[in-house]
Amino acid sequence: MMKVDVKPDMLGWARQRSGVSPALLQKRFPKLEAWENGRDRPTLKQLESFARATHAPVGFFFLGEPPREAMPLPDFRAPSRERPESPSPDLLDTVYLCQQRQEWYREYALTAHEDRAPFVGSADTSADVTGVAADIRRTLRFDVEERRRLTTWTEALRLFIHQADDAGIMVMCSGIVGNNTHRRLNPDEFRGFAIADDLAPLVFVNGADYKAAQMFTLAHELAHIWLGQTAVSDVEPFRVPDNDIEQWCNKTAAEILVPFALLTSDFNRGADVPAEANRLARAYKVSTLVILRRMYDAGLVTRETFQKEYREELKRLAEKPKRPGGDFYLSQASRLSRRFATAIVTSALEGQTLFLDAFHMLGIKKMETFRELAHSLGV
Repeated sequence: MMKVDVKPDMLGWARQRSGVSPALLQKRFPKLEAWENGRDRPTLKQLESFARATHAPVGFFFLGEPPREAMPLPDFRAPSRERPESPSPDLLDTVYLCQQRQEWYREYALTAHEDRAPFVGSADTSADVTGVAADIRRTLRFDVEERRRLTTWTEALRLFIHQADDAGIMVMCSGIVGNNTHRRLNPDEFRGFAIADDLAPLVFVNGADYKAAQMFTLAHELAHIWLGQTAVSDVEPFRVPDNDIEQWCNKTAAEILVPFALLTSDFNRGADVPAEANRLARAYKVSTLVILRRMYDAGLVTRETFQKEYREELKRLAEKPKRPGGDFYLSQASRLSRRFATAIVTSALEGQTLFLDAFHMLGIKKMETFRELAHSLGV
């Protein structure tokens, strides 16, 4: 068999970049060690298989040296020892896929003469947080009292996403790359990103995070849309970012979800702090971490109490098991954005978009799956 001339350094680079367990790769490619030290070379078929396993484009292996892969969006994430300097293939592929979807929808919106979203870029960081948060709730018809009546965080998140989608914002919430269940996104690397555009604003929420945490991420990314600021974020309610934009978005997100005026009137000053944080988290359908931060910001608890309870809550969440996914088509609408999925399914059925292109952006391979998705969307 003819073998390809690939620099051993490129194979090592792809292995390290992928984040895949070296033991798993070695098991799948028994000659990997020999390839990397130059004693042997892979065939083209083996190289293509290795490229798929490491999520690297085949063409990269023929470069003279490893490419420098920069984040394609402005990166507002805080530096972290746990996170590698370069973005992972999972994050990069997720961003690229969302950019393709956003570009497609923008062309679709232009053709359909859709109205531009007046709220994109309508605020700046000098604007009053309370007023902007109220405007976001009003635009989305996001009613705090309605949220209180819901029984679960999943219902509250689904409603929040639906309201943003109805307002003209494509919200894509997924914990995996495309539809590949073997490529799970890491919330410690990023929690979400926003692509600001007045015709096709898009928000992506890392669905591998806890439901209550996803509520805060969505609110934070919506604040980015109101600023007209594209960015990738690793938002956490307790952290005070160095970046002024991230600080403003965090404050706005907290005010969207837990209005300061309501919290101070709802807070029971004589209650046990952990119990009160849990009660308010259930009422507002946010994480207890958000509630604890709001309690501290409002002067309702001391700094020592806040730090102690926050550490305890982080420990509890880390030990909490995550539930597996549910119905495929319900999940698919959430991963894709109902607005985007409906548009591209309709466009393909009307002959305006090739089925091959539609399948690629929807992340499906079979016509039967396409038909079932169309049916679930009411198309």
